[in-house]
Amino acid sequence: MLRTQYVQIKHLRIFEILRMHAIFERYYDHSPIDVFLSDLDKKDGVFLVRRQSNDLIVGFSTLGIYHFEHQGQRVKGLFSGDTIIEKEYWGSRTLQAAFARKLLVEALKRPFSRQYWLLISKGYKTYLLLTRNFPIFYPDRRTEHPGLQDLVGNYCEQLYPGKLDRERMVLDFGPQANCLKDSVADIPPELIARDADIAFFAARNPGWAQGQELPCIAQADLFTFAKAIWPFIRKALKPKARTGTLPTGDLADASAALPHD
Repeated sequence: MLRTQYVQIKHLRIFEILRMHAIFERYYDHSPIDVFLSDLDKKDGVFLVRRQSNDLIVGFSTLGIYHFEHQGQRVKGLFSGDTIIEKEYWGSRTLQAAFARKLLVEALKRPFSRQYWLLISKGYKTYLLLTRNFPIFYPDRRTEHPGLQDLVGNYCEQLYPGKLDRERMVLDFGPQANCLKDSVADIPPELIARDADIAFFAARNPGWAQGQELPCIAQADLFTFAKAIWPFIRKALKPKARTGTLPTGDLADASAALPHD
């Protein structure tokens, strides 16, 4: 059995950070500790996934909370960063449930303002969290959402200046970008043939295996919760399924629920 707690970065202990990095390094190439620490320092908090029997950390997902000016309004973005969970626990929904609760709590703080979930994905499993759980998101194979595309460009330039290829709308961090190790989130041809969303992801981000990231966004304010996200929360709170393939993430790409930075 697992449990997930949200902890502010300033309250993390050294051995917890080292444990997080050890897990991350197991699934990602090019993951030096200095880069990991630098990224962690930019975040507000982290969801720690622990084994209940001995409190051992078996997964995590970092979170940054940002504010942006967009179309004359101040909007909030919850950015999911480095995320991973040990393979033994793929399929657990504890991280997904904790993240959904955090989205709701943050939306309640400013109930009449727009709030978004921000993520960058180098793996299709994270992207599927958008398509399966959120009614309004970008990129969406079914519609354009130009306003959301503009906001994606806005947050990418603020968080990763100069890294966004605006023609392809892909983040390229160069040859030393951390990337998933082989077999963590491979995309075999049969998956592409079977699932239109996976085919769309592979076409939009063909360099995913080299660490290129597809920047994404989903509307996640109170209006969206009231309209469509309650099924997402109910699903997240269900008992763990005996089998499952979706919850590997890059909330990483070997996670049980949500995103990777």
